[in-house]
Amino acid sequence: MKELTVGKNDAGQRLDRFLGKAVPLLPASLAQKYIRCKRIKRNGARARRDDRLCEGDTLQLFINDEFFDAPKPENAYLKVGAPKLHIVYEDENILLVDKRPGLAVHPHDGAEYGKTLIDHIQAYLYAKGEWNPRGENSFTPALCNRIDRNTGGIVIAAKTAEALRVMNQKIRDREIEKYYLAVVHGAPRPAEGELKGYLFKDAVKNRVYVTDKPQPGARTCLTRYRTLDRRDGLALVECELITGRTHQIRAQFAHAGHPLLGEGKYAKPDKRYGRSYQALYSYRLVFRFTTDAGALEDLNGRSFRVEAVDFVEEYFPGFAY
Repeated sequence: MKELTVGKNDAGQRLDRFLGKAVPLLPASLAQKYIRCKRIKRNGARARRDDRLCEGDTLQLFINDEFFDAPKPENAYLKVGAPKLHIVYEDENILLVDKRPGLAVHPHDGAEYGKTLIDHIQAYLYAKGEWNPRGENSFTPALCNRIDRNTGGIVIAAKTAEALRVMNQKIRDREIEKYYLAVVHGAPRPAEGELKGYLFKDAVKNRVYVTDKPQPGARTCLTRYRTLDRRDGLALVECELITGRTHQIRAQFAHAGHPLLGEGKYAKPDKRYGRSYQALYSYRLVFRFTTDAGALEDLNGRSFRVEAVDFVEEYFPGFAY
């Protein structure tokens, strides 16, 4: 329990607004709940959120110590309040989450403090009691893979240090198959095949360039694809990432003359469809371990997919995938 004494400069404020400044890590929704549950009191008595504070008032706060820390990237999860996750699968080691387009996975993707996928995951595990940051020396739940902000799909989160180590190794060894759905302009020829090339990343411009021949600093990129359906000048394709380069699918299909629907970085936007972000979704994962996976061995041979993909429903209604 912490006590706060209202000073002269804080007098006259509403209780809820005062708490937002005095305890910035406490989400407004959680503050309201704590007031209703009498975990926040004024002068030892029940308080209301719209109480006007007076100089000398004493507030008793029966909340966890973590909320009194200074705001910093490591405790951004405390700002989440009620985490919102679309969980595909969960066990004691990992969490598979269907990230929706528009949500950044990490703060360094330009997202607001406390509003990223990892913040929501950490808030979820903290609320469940599966992660106690004060009881850990160094480990925090972490993401094993990333997806662009405006791309949706399955993201793997590790709940334990062993799961993080093993999963990262499996990804490096390509023992996890990653399948994407995409809508592209035109009809790829052949209908099923591979896109091979060399990809160079320009970190300053945050974009990549694909060439057909090796270039200094360029890395090999390979995507397998198959056309699933064609309608009205668009094609629905399934892509399997063999290499996992930045913006690989987007850049390779644009280079092949079939940019993704909604693409704005690697092709001129097609305003006919009114789509503001690329039609690309990491919809299925398959675990095919060829070496020991330790605590994750039960995942071997299993496949997971999202329930639905918005652009498939919109542009290819009735398609069963």
